[in-house]
Amino acid sequence: MNKTISIIILFIIFIVISLITILSTTGIKTKKFNNFISQKIKENNKKIELDLKAIHFKLDIKEASLFLETDSPKIYYRSILIPSNKIKVYLDFLPIIKSEVKIKKVILNLNQITVKQLKILSKSFKPSNFQSFVKNKLIDGKIDSEIEFYLDDSNSLNNFITRGQVTDFRIGISKGLELKDSSFSFFADRTDILLRNFFGKTELFTIKDGDLKADLSSEIKIESNFRSDIIIDGKIKKFQKLFPRFDYIKSFSNIRADINNSLILDFDKTYKLKNFEYKNNGKIKNANFNLKDLNYNYFFWKNLKKLSIFETDITTNLNPKKKIINFSGKYSSNEGSKLSFGISQSINKKLLNLKLNADYKELFEFKALNYTKKKGNLAKIDFDLVKNKNSIKLNQVNFKDGKNLMTLKGAEFSNGKLLQLDQLLVTTFKDNIKNNDFSMFFKKEILVKGNKFDASNLPKIFNKKNEKSIFSKISKNIEIDLDNIILPVSEKLKNFKLIGKIEKGQFVKISSKGDFGNNNFLDITMKNNKKDNKKYLEIYSDITKPLLTEYDFFKGLTGGTLLFSSVIDKNLSTSKLKIEKFKVINAPGMVKLLSL
Repeated sequence: MNKTISIIILFIIFIVISLITILSTTGIKTKKFNNFISQKIKENNKKIELDLKAIHFKLDIKEASLFLETDSPKIYYRSILIPSNKIKVYLDFLPIIKSEVKIKKVILNLNQITVKQLKILSKSFKPSNFQSFVKNKLIDGKIDSEIEFYLDDSNSLNNFITRGQVTDFRIGISKGLELKDSSFSFFADRTDILLRNFFGKTELFTIKDGDLKADLSSEIKIESNFRSDIIIDGKIKKFQKLFPRFDYIKSFSNIRADINNSLILDFDKTYKLKNFEYKNNGKIKNANFNLKDLNYNYFFWKNLKKLSIFETDITTNLNPKKKIINFSGKYSSNEGSKLSFGISQSINKKLLNLKLNADYKELFEFKALNYTKKKGNLAKIDFDLVKNKNSIKLNQVNFKDGKNLMTLKGAEFSNGKLLQLDQLLVTTFKDNIKNNDFSMFFKKEILVKGNKFDASNLPKIFNKKNEKSIFSKISKNIEIDLDNIILPVSEKLKNFKLIGKIEKGQFVKISSKGDFGNNNFLDITMKNNKKDNKKYLEIYSDITKPLLTEYDFFKGLTGGTLLFSSVIDKNLSTSKLKIEKFKVINAPGMVKLLSL
């Protein structure tokens, strides 16, 4: 009896093992479920039609689940054939015993699909803008994929998972610019899309080690991280139309950079972009810019023709509220030596904050102060600037060239006109001798005070016609107190004091006096007659030469006293010049005639 039971048990075990072996390998061929599967799928999506061949009834040991498998099924979506390699339908075991069939999931293994085939399939895609993207932007590529459909208790679609690989991908970014030789793996379900190991290249840059995550649960959020190698050798001009707001793009000669990028995009339910954030960090290995066609006329860099940067770290953070870009590295101007620089730029809506610090070796002249920085001398520049529409505020500007130092604080401009200047400090040397040492303050009144001021070039500057004055917004009382003023032709003026009033950038009242020494003086007065709205200017000088150096007519004239008077009526003036007790040496014929 025991022996018989043992044989029966062994026989059952053998049958079970044999059945499991058959089900887990070749399976049992049947056509019993063909119509059932087709009907169930069509019940839930009337746009899908199935034409199934012979089905194999199998067992998935890993999932401990029975499934049905068929090769080369014909699947039509909206009458468009979807190229398929294999389909698996997983069933619950217990309902089968009760003569019920419950589908747990369907795995669809697709044949390799080309972009051309995808464009045909895209006719049925929604939304329409995604259909347009596939039709107009995708150019070439191959897609290997598998889709798992999960069904609920009523055999309705509950979720899906698709995974696969895309190779030889080409996509049009914009006219003339393509991303090609691209590849990536992907995973997606009802709420998420994941791309990994993304690679692609264009004529301007190469993308490496890219990944992307799209959250579709409520609205759409896309997060991406990738490396980009930028290599541009004279090709940027070809793509100028891609950057219509970036006029300086035409100056790019070549750029080589390695950048790590992070991008977040938020879309609403209508696929409209509502928020974004872009961050990067990396290094610009070298970049060259030809600036000769850009008409640069900056204070320090007005003679700049070529700019190059090397081994420069860059960090960027851009979003709708704020844009921050930082550079730190080496630069050279006009193919000169490599110098250090740093730039920090922050844009908050329409408010720009720009900070710069740089070493500087180019020639720089400040003619109003008779100061020249020789080419090759190392100077240091740093400034902090805030710009809002047409208004600019220079929080601070420092220029240091050896013993020469200029510091400016709190200068405000509107449409190129000076509104305010908190502080200006100047110390300069000429031929190792101090020629400027003064300060200027804007408070309730303008105060200029110091030990030295070099006015050697002022006659040349005043003699130039310049209708545009940056001081036309200034209306303040002014006081000047300078111990020494250096004048043209080696003359010096001491203890110069001036009290006056400025309205809309022009003097309306002056009372001043200076000492040439040896009982020689300079007196300047200006009065404003409100009745006739005219200004009356008088200049008396015991020495004539410093005031006449810019007039060839008076060459050869020495000694004498000068009295200049002028009646100024708006933009017109009537002036008289009287010179007495002067001598003429090698003067032009006209002066000799007048001297008689």
